[in-house]
Amino acid sequence: MQTKLRLTVLTLILALQLSGQTRTEELLGRSAEYQKQLTPERNTGAEKALRKIQDDSLLQRINYGFNGLGTKLGGMVTGGGFGVGPQYLRTDLRDGTINVGASAQISTRNYRRADANFALPKLFDGKAMLDVRATYRDYRGIQYYGPGPDSLKNRTNYKLEDTALDAAFALTPLRFVKVGGAGGVLNVNVGPGKDSRFASSDATFTPAQAPGIGDQTDFLRYGAFGHVDWRDDPFAPKNGGSYLVQYMRYEDNDLKRHDFSLLEIDLQQYVGIFNRTRVFALRAHTRLTDTRQGQTVPFYLQPIVGGSDDLRGFRPFRFSDNNSLVLSGEYRWAIFSGCDGALFVDAGKVFPRRGQLNFNDLEGSAGFGLRFNARNRTFMRVDVGFSHEGVQVWFKFNDMFQHRPLGTADSQPIL
Repeated sequence: MQTKLRLTVLTLILALQLSGQTRTEELLGRSAEYQKQLTPERNTGAEKALRKIQDDSLLQRINYGFNGLGTKLGGMVTGGGFGVGPQYLRTDLRDGTINVGASAQISTRNYRRADANFALPKLFDGKAMLDVRATYRDYRGIQYYGPGPDSLKNRTNYKLEDTALDAAFALTPLRFVKVGGAGGVLNVNVGPGKDSRFASSDATFTPAQAPGIGDQTDFLRYGAFGHVDWRDDPFAPKNGGSYLVQYMRYEDNDLKRHDFSLLEIDLQQYVGIFNRTRVFALRAHTRLTDTRQGQTVPFYLQPIVGGSDDLRGFRPFRFSDNNSLVLSGEYRWAIFSGCDGALFVDAGKVFPRRGQLNFNDLEGSAGFGLRFNARNRTFMRVDVGFSHEGVQVWFKFNDMFQHRPLGTADSQPIL
């Protein structure tokens, strides 16, 4: 009896093993057949090229070159053509406690720019930073439409040559907070525009319409700033916020006619959804000036609205006055590795008096764009903006919503 029972149990175990093996073989067979039917993923030529750039670190090699020596591409003022030139950049000296950089560029339209920078970003165990910057710019034909929100669509141009030396010092009392002060000098030389396509600004506008159009002067500038920044990545934020307030006082050392104060408020908010593969990016930005009786803000330092960084459906430098307000919103999503899409809406205006800071009479534009990135850094963007004045297409080597370096609260040409 026991022998029969043992034989029965062994027979059942063997049957179960054979059944399981047969089932496994069946599943493996189905999986193999399914794999045969799948079409291999095919990347587009553009995606392959972007991945090649990303995987081989081509952009980093161009920028950093050999031992810090490389090439600087882009970064010229809008309308100045494509800029290129040598660059020395080191952010790794003494374990990142010393940053140095210098570059010189010339553009396809003979615009010139030179920059030098020395920074100590981790003073006192990361609780403080020091940043010293020097910039020289020779822009041959900056566009100017005249003062006010009702300026005509007729372009003029002027030559802007300036030299600036500024230093900023900041403390980090809390994890996401920086507070500090800055000071420096600005030497400005304004002259007739060299772009023969347009009339020269000094032949079109009087000093009453465009203060400083016939003046050459030097400025002493100084002020303070506060910055709360809890973005998850300052270079490619997908969540968090950045809230910046800067105040700068300009004193006209030579003519004593262009003393003014500039208050800049820049609020940015990022909301990532679907595991942060899609992002809502929002920005509110205002620049407000103030003058004493008998003083004016020179036209070349007045806030500007219009161009690749705010009202993208309008020409660059389209509106200028003593004050400005810009509101922007973007919806961004990943198209494929190395390329993001964006839908955007912009609204903004300029106005002569600070009391007109409101949401009335805003100019509007909307459009779409592409953001090409490598190692989570945008190295080029393409935006197409639409407005009642037409269509504008922008190719820029910078990301949207960029801050100036802390402490340098210029209102005139950003890039």
